[in-house]
Amino acid sequence: MYTIDASVFINAFNPYEAGHEASRDFLAAAQKQGTPILVPTLLLPELAATIGRGRGDAQLARDFATQIARLPHLLLIDLDATLAYQALVIAADHKLRGSDAVYAAVALRFGCTLVSLDREQCARVASLVKTQSPIEALRGNP
Repeated sequence: MYTIDASVFINAFNPYEAGHEASRDFLAAAQKQGTPILVPTLLLPELAATIGRGRGDAQLARDFATQIARLPHLLLIDLDATLAYQALVIAADHKLRGSDAVYAAVALRFGCTLVSLDREQCARVASLVKTQSPIEALRGNP
């Protein structure tokens, strides 16, 4: 099982970003194999915000986030009070941004590998959860 942060989805969407192919291929392989992907509901507004700000196209942003939410093996995890507190502790203890801590909390709670392009995030939570880049996850056969 994987928890995949927004950086990977955005990278897979943008063919002009370095590493685009690895992110795209990783997501495609995970879907093809039916690998469960557990992400916080926070993913959706993060995707819409990034696409909307970057492309200046609100409809594209909404459509992209909606399509991601409909992926067959993607499970959206609500940020309830318990998960928020767990993310709070992770953020404070590991010096993470709040959103990064939420992804780490989901990965920790469900025993997922955290896949991210954020090297700082991965390094800071490596003692809590297994972390990989998309290329590392591809090599491990998702």
